[in-house]
Amino acid sequence: MALVTSPTQQKGIVITVPVLVLTLSVAAIFFFFLLSSLSTCNCPLSSTTTDAANAVRNGAVSDFARSEDDSSSSSRRFSERTSATKEDIEWVRDQIHKNGLHMQDNVLRKGINPRTRAQQLQDLIQFKGISHYEGPEANNHTALPCPGELLVEEHHSNYGEPWAGGRDVFEFLAEASHITPNSHVLEIGCGTLRVGLHFIRYLNPENFHCLERDELSLMAAFRYELPSQGLLHKRPIIVRGEDMDFTKFGSGVVYDLIYASAVFLHMSDKLVWVGLERLASKLRPYDGRIFVSHNIKFCSRLGGEECTKRLTSLGLEYIGKKTHDSLLFNHYEIWFEFRRSGA
Repeated sequence: MALVTSPTQQKGIVITVPVLVLTLSVAAIFFFFLLSSLSTCNCPLSSTTTDAANAVRNGAVSDFARSEDDSSSSSRRFSERTSATKEDIEWVRDQIHKNGLHMQDNVLRKGINPRTRAQQLQDLIQFKGISHYEGPEANNHTALPCPGELLVEEHHSNYGEPWAGGRDVFEFLAEASHITPNSHVLEIGCGTLRVGLHFIRYLNPENFHCLERDELSLMAAFRYELPSQGLLHKRPIIVRGEDMDFTKFGSGVVYDLIYASAVFLHMSDKLVWVGLERLASKLRPYDGRIFVSHNIKFCSRLGGEECTKRLTSLGLEYIGKKTHDSLLFNHYEIWFEFRRSGA
């Protein structure tokens, strides 16, 4: 049997039934394999799709949802903690136990060439800082000679307590004020960057500002601390000045955190109020924080009602008192918290 064209036509195409069946069968098989291959495609996803999938799996949708301009690693919100957790502390204890370490049995062990700071400084002076190179001073392999007093870290003893306490202050302030790397932070009196180093490392470049009056402290910051910690690329804005003059930081900056650690203790009440008046409008409304350590006698000496009235006139509000403990040594500090109550 065959399918033929109409008898009225002179020419036509003759298709037999077996050929038609075979053609349809081949077509059906082809489409079946085509659909199967599409449904199981191992084609590489675009980077955007892959990142989105990873973000969903990691619970980081909010981070991934940032615009392309904010997608670089330097502008992403850090999710990790800044302070040690209970698990971290237990891990340290476990490592000490596993290695059979007994701190109470340790005695001061001398190195191959034990030198006190004073002796190190004398060596630096005597050998001009470079003891192994020969030749004229102009070719002493030092691009920017650092004062010997800084190299032996004498400035680490200027605070009356261990230098490591700066890390504790950073952890407390960073978490209490909920800052991110995008935040802007101002320290009034950053000294030799005992605390500031940790903020500089955490924040995006140029987001840490400091007003400091002491020349030696600034030399220690610029000539030793920043280079030795590999933080020169962060370009912190550190200004020498006093009398609460913040004009060099620009008029458009808005701070998420302003803090003063044991600085207002050495200022007159009048100057402290001048500083607060100048900074109130630079603090981010509601979420921004001002933290002052040790005491707020500039306020309490006025009396509670008068202090509240004066703060209100500046658009500021006293939140309360907080304390933080040190992970490294038996020490805690008292901090007083303020915020800007309106835009």
